[in-house]
Amino acid sequence: MAIIIDGRVMAKNEKLKIAEEVAAMERKPGLAVILVGDNPASRLYVNNKKKDCAECGIRSEEYALPASTTEEELLSLLDQLNKNDEIDGILVQLPLPASISEEKIIAAIDPAKDVDAFHPFNVGRITTGN
Repeated sequence: MAIIIDGRVMAKNEKLKIAEEVAAMERKPGLAVILVGDNPASRLYVNNKKKDCAECGIRSEEYALPASTTEEELLSLLDQLNKNDEIDGILVQLPLPASISEEKIIAAIDPAKDVDAFHPFNVGRITTGN
């Protein structure tokens, strides 16, 4: 007997559970999503994250930056978001323009706010089962 799993139904149920948990919180969690450039696949992904956040009651802030954004400008924004107590998670949408070092940007995200767990500290924790 085959078991059929409906991923959409499961996702909807999980989002409802998360929304209940978030509603009970004193302060809503905050997610900052950074998109540099105009990659259509990245735009779709970011839009879906915003939709997911809205469904779960999580506050999201989008930072849509032009492809001409410099590495220094992006690092400055990350520094501000790392220090912002209203932001609990940071997601930098990859790929970044060729002029920006993805490695440097990922390393600049506070590991405690690294949604993707790409920061070297978090990769190490995952690798060791922590």
